[in-house]
Amino acid sequence: MTAARPTGAWYWSALVLTGVIGGLLSGLFGVGGGIVMVPLLISLVRMDQRRAATTSLAAIVPTSIVGSLTYLANGHIDLIAGAIIAAGAVVGALIGSNLLQRIPLFWLRWLFIALLIVVAARMLVVEPERGAALELSWVVVLGYLALGLTMGIASGLFGIGGGVIAVPALVAVFGVSDLIAKGTSLLVLVPTSLVGTIANLRAGLVDLPAGLVVGAAATVAAVPGVALAVLIPPRLSSILFAVLLILAAGQLTVKALRTKRA
Repeated sequence: MTAARPTGAWYWSALVLTGVIGGLLSGLFGVGGGIVMVPLLISLVRMDQRRAATTSLAAIVPTSIVGSLTYLANGHIDLIAGAIIAAGAVVGALIGSNLLQRIPLFWLRWLFIALLIVVAARMLVVEPERGAALELSWVVVLGYLALGLTMGIASGLFGIGGGVIAVPALVAVFGVSDLIAKGTSLLVLVPTSLVGTIANLRAGLVDLPAGLVVGAAATVAAVPGVALAVLIPPRLSSILFAVLLILAAGQLTVKALRTKRA
């Protein structure tokens, strides 16, 4: 039996808590925050995977705007790379949002868990460097476009904004500084999450009031998250990010197994 949705003060408190945690981690790790907002919306607010993904993506729109502006003010964004990646991400977001309406919830849940585990393993292996830059070439441009396409598909499909893919890829594959990777990732999330959310709204999949509350709380929390990102050593940041992903995957796995037994 599925647990009843919370009501009253607890419902709104759960939404605010989800937003604060998601926004803080968004600024700290350069992700949209959906990597934790989706599991929290499922466990605290009792949304199903599809509704949690679309609502989380809506909340990421204002969060990524404020987070990217904060990184930009500190000089930690590659605007050219961001524009190239965003071009691929917008197309990918449309593809992902379309797939979201077609893939059964069972497979959607396990694909999300697998994504978390793979990215966590990658973050534990790679040690980022501060101050690293990358010169543009045709190979790099094509790589950025491919990254954007993958990031956009994940954004529309899982409601995570795609930053969980962009940050590890920029650090591990392209050798970019961890701070620049985080800032650039948040910049790309602005059009990506916006396009995906518009598609989801047209399909009637978004809990808009909940998304607005989560988004407002996340936006406020994103700024101190960026400040923490600058202070924390890059290696520690990678380890903390990996631990966060593993915990989220574990929580979703337990819930998936319980749902299957029920």
